[in-house]
Amino acid sequence: MSFAAYEKFISQNTDFSLRDRYDLPSSKLTFPGSAHYRMEIAGIETVSNFEIMLKEAEKRSIPVHRIIAAVKGATLMDNQELRYFAQIGADSKTEVMILPVPSRGWDIGKQYSTKEGYVSGMRMRGHDMITNWLRELDRCIEAGFRGFLVPDEGLLYLLNMLREGGVIPSDVKFKVSVFAGHASGVGGKLLEKLGADSFNPLADLTLPMLASIRNSVSIPLDVYISIVDSMGGIQRFHEAAEIARICAPVYFKFEPGPSEGELYNTWVDKSYLDFLVKEKVRYMQITKEWVERIDNGVVFNDYREDLCIPQP
Repeated sequence: MSFAAYEKFISQNTDFSLRDRYDLPSSKLTFPGSAHYRMEIAGIETVSNFEIMLKEAEKRSIPVHRIIAAVKGATLMDNQELRYFAQIGADSKTEVMILPVPSRGWDIGKQYSTKEGYVSGMRMRGHDMITNWLRELDRCIEAGFRGFLVPDEGLLYLLNMLREGGVIPSDVKFKVSVFAGHASGVGGKLLEKLGADSFNPLADLTLPMLASIRNSVSIPLDVYISIVDSMGGIQRFHEAAEIARICAPVYFKFEPGPSEGELYNTWVDKSYLDFLVKEKVRYMQITKEWVERIDNGVVFNDYREDLCIPQP
């Protein structure tokens, strides 16, 4: 059988392009409310962190649509703090995607974080960990959260079953983490079919690669404009306008710093996180200014009706 048969089948039966999209077509999709891009800040770890971010965003007149909260795990918030965190999200109409349990190998599982173990990927290890994740999910839902960061496909499959079965609220949304390691439209399509409401591709993808993913899926993409040094230290401010045009609907994602391990451990200096969150908001403003200088027709607004805002 010649390769032409593979090409024919894929072109006739899937949305996948056989090559990365070097033609860089404009996305035909937008968010509800017609925006091409929105703003997302990762690593809002404490109540003060959240409050300072909102004050800085108000000072700079730049809306933050979504935050990734408690990357160190909601486990490390007591019940009162967790509920107050949800209330801040509700009052500010900010979408909060919270991570119930830390997924950085801080249990006994360290293989993937070793020099060669990184090829093993970051996944939930064993059914006890999944049970712990679900227990924490239940506590977060009870506190009012409706958005969750999901680290792997198996857990996503189970969570979507629980959502479709009415065990958890139907308005809960799942964002698949960059930890899952997806970097193609084929992987993105799998996540979409498993129930993902958005997903975070790897940070080092070229524009043609991102265009190929958008060609394959309809859910929002979460694309890093700034990422921690330990994961490459990539800064894509100058590409932001093209990313918005190609990948819409897309969340611009900001996570500067030395490393996630330093930022999201239990012992991190809270004053440093409070400083860093101001820098993240400043990066957002700079990015928006760059997009507006390009003037390629992409839209940014503060429409929030479709966000999974906490309901404490």
